[in-house]
Amino acid sequence: MNVKYFRDTDTALLEFSDRPVEETREISENTYVDLDKDGNLVSMTIEHAGRHTSLPRFSVQEIGQALGSR
Repeated sequence: MNVKYFRDTDTALLEFSDRPVEETREISENTYVDLDKDGNLVSMTIEHAGRHTSLPRFSVQEIGQALGSR
């Protein structure tokens, strides 16, 4: 997963996979998701991220077992 922040446009891009994007859907006025041909999430774009997120305090926490390790 990659998180990119474009300071000049105050836009955050969260990339979950490198699969080709088939469709982009508007979730709200400032949030869009990109889906692959099977409807799986590829990426999410958040416009005006400074106003709508806590991006400067971004962190990742792994909790519990990883998928597929059961």
